[in-house]
Amino acid sequence: MKFFAFHLMPYRHLDFDAASKFRSYWIEFPNTFFDPKLGSDLYREYVEQLVFAAERGFDGVCVNEHHQTAYGMMPAPNLIASILIDRTRDTDVRIAILGRALPLVNNPLNIAEEYAMLDSLSGGRIIAGFVRGIGCEYHSTGVNPGFSHERFNEAHDLIVRAWTEPGPFTFEGNHYTFNYVNTWPRVVQRPRPPIWIPSQGSGETIAWAADPARKYPFIITFSPLESVLRYHASYREQGERYGYEVSGDQLGWAAPIYVAETDEIARRESEEHVEKLFNEFLHIPPELLFPPGYTSINSLKAIMKARRGMAFDRQTFDQLVEKGTFIVGSPNTVREKIEAAHARSGFRNMVCMVQFGTLPDDLVRKNIQMLSEEVMPKLRPLGETAH
Repeated sequence: MKFFAFHLMPYRHLDFDAASKFRSYWIEFPNTFFDPKLGSDLYREYVEQLVFAAERGFDGVCVNEHHQTAYGMMPAPNLIASILIDRTRDTDVRIAILGRALPLVNNPLNIAEEYAMLDSLSGGRIIAGFVRGIGCEYHSTGVNPGFSHERFNEAHDLIVRAWTEPGPFTFEGNHYTFNYVNTWPRVVQRPRPPIWIPSQGSGETIAWAADPARKYPFIITFSPLESVLRYHASYREQGERYGYEVSGDQLGWAAPIYVAETDEIARRESEEHVEKLFNEFLHIPPELLFPPGYTSINSLKAIMKARRGMAFDRQTFDQLVEKGTFIVGSPNTVREKIEAAHARSGFRNMVCMVQFGTLPDDLVRKNIQMLSEEVMPKLRPLGETAH
């Protein structure tokens, strides 16, 4: 099993009492709540945490993209990735940019060029993560959510061709048309950097990612354990329908994790901070999260059923733990939870949110160290003999 340290880079110094007067910390939330000096300090703190994770033996470090929200301060994750590339030079640590929202941009060639440049700078250590973007971001960017799937697929196809085909060539689509596709520089990895698909379980996304032409690693995020396992099973079933056996390397689980000396200490140190993540930062009214046309009716029903309560109702620490949305406890407890999930799914990519909500720097570093010393070494052999 491989382990990746993931970071949202939230604005953890938020005045939550004052902020509670607003319906969400997305889109309409005034940027006057952001203190530039504190924000600058947080960027330095968060970069150092990811560098520390790389030094402690994680296989990769992950950043992502969000816009106009206190939930995540990375509207341009490629900038953070470039810093991490330099800070991890002469290593084989992967730099995963897991959230480039393809439909939100009007020139996908820019993304193709950015990734190619980052792949060159890193010597071929980039993982490309493509998403459609949270529904809120269609409000903030003014992109019509009804074209989300079309724009995503078309942008993806353009980017992959730009990486894999010699240029110049012409690309003609319904949403993007270019007379000259001729990216400089070219990607180091051949035929292209790995592409991962973080998802909340859309049926359309499963069918698309599992297609034999892609077989992209499918990373379920922020979901109760039973939902994670069900979506993994759906991906495997889709692979069978396509005529092949899905590998554990095609399946991943992304979740907040906290490890401490005992279950009691882990609860005491993490409870307030994980509840802030799910009850404050992730509180999004459905009209913002699911704008008209953003997802199909069937997928919307499935997502709402699987994630009932997460974005709309407050959840306690005990509820998050009981559902398996939050992995927390002593090293033995955390190992057992991941082992049990792996036994049912076979996934081989564990994406660990090492900082969540308002978790302070000292506890983030403790978490990273305990994961790297007490959890990861014993779980790495999981799935090694699997096909």
